[in-house]
Amino acid sequence: MRPAPAGRVRMLHLQRPLNLAATLRPLRCGPRDPSLWFLPDGVWRATRTPCGPGVEHLQLRDDRLRAEAWGPGADWLLEQLPALVGEFDDDRDFQPRHPLLRDLYRLHPGLRIGRGGAVFEATVAAVLEQRVTNVEAFRAWRGLLYTLGERAPGPHHGLWLPPAPEILATAPSHALRALGVEFRRWMTLRRAALAARRLEELVEMPLGAARRRLAALPGLGPWSVAKVGLAALGDADAVPVGDHHLPHLVSWVLAGEARGSDERMLELLEPYRGHRGRVLRLLLTAGLAAPRHGPPHRIRPVAD
Repeated sequence: MRPAPAGRVRMLHLQRPLNLAATLRPLRCGPRDPSLWFLPDGVWRATRTPCGPGVEHLQLRDDRLRAEAWGPGADWLLEQLPALVGEFDDDRDFQPRHPLLRDLYRLHPGLRIGRGGAVFEATVAAVLEQRVTNVEAFRAWRGLLYTLGERAPGPHHGLWLPPAPEILATAPSHALRALGVEFRRWMTLRRAALAARRLEELVEMPLGAARRRLAALPGLGPWSVAKVGLAALGDADAVPVGDHHLPHLVSWVLAGEARGSDERMLELLEPYRGHRGRVLRLLLTAGLAAPRHGPPHRIRPVAD
């Protein structure tokens, strides 16, 4: 058997604890995402970079993170490694007031808000999750990668790259309809693909300006903007307004109320402005849930 090709390697000395899987979870579109694997030997990620396709393999070793990367985008991925794993995530002014939040913050010191980049890919994933159940969205994402994407470079042939913007921009509506994506979401995906270059510029912009540019894309509203911000831009204040599940979770945990609304969620999160997304990530990482009295599925808005 031919040995696996060696990639470019970087060793990152971490400044504080890191929970690698929890930090990178917002980048994953479902447990069977073919572009992001959480395996016993570390995390494998396939993505498109400004320099071309790339694959990275991340392994935690005490206070060091070993990264090996392959493909034309390898050097770019290694350069962006600190941002990806939240080395620049500043939570020094985060003061959890609620006793449970204080406990979760203490129990999950390695949960960071990373900046994944790949804004176009995060936008595609968010659009696919609009107005459908998680199962339907995750199935559409896998189908999109298998039909319009391509195999990723590197030693693992099971990793797949999301489709390039130029491929998605020219994909006919019937190709997406076969994956369960109706005309309205197909149009939003096409607009995002045509604007992919401007979307990728968001990682270099202040968060306020980046949010405004995202929201200016027809078909993207507050829920989608927050999802993209949390996954791609390191937005620790991102709140997906319009989510079916989160208002109930926040109301239950922070106020003991089994049912909530967007307005109530925002009211309860207001003391944590600047870190509202961090609060949500803590609650979700802990696996907390409100009592199930509502509809059985999580329904996403189309354009929020």
